[in-house]
Amino acid sequence: MALIHPRSGLATKHGLTVVNAPGTVDAGYRGEIAVTLLNTDRRQAIELKRGDRIAQMVIQRVEYARFLPVQELSGSVRGAGGFGSTGGFGAPV
Repeated sequence: MALIHPRSGLATKHGLTVVNAPGTVDAGYRGEIAVTLLNTDRRQAIELKRGDRIAQMVIQRVEYARFLPVQELSGSVRGAGGFGSTGGFGAPV
C-alpha cells in the first residue's frame, strides 16, 4: 500500500496541496497514479511543468489481522473512556 502526501515546500510557499491527502493506493493497484491538486492561494496561480515534484509517496507494509470472537474483552488502563480521556484536556468547568 502507498500513501500520497503533499510536499511541504509547495504547501508552505505556494499553498499547493493534495485534495484527499493522504491519498491511498491499494497494494494490488497496477495502473497510473494520478494526484489531484488544490491551490489554496486565491491571489496567485501556480504554474507547474512536467517533472515538477508535486507529491511524495510513502510505501507501507500491509498487515492482515485474524480476529477471534470472545465472550468479553479484558480490562485496560483506559477502560471505557472516550474522547479526551487519555489526558491533555481537563474536565469541562
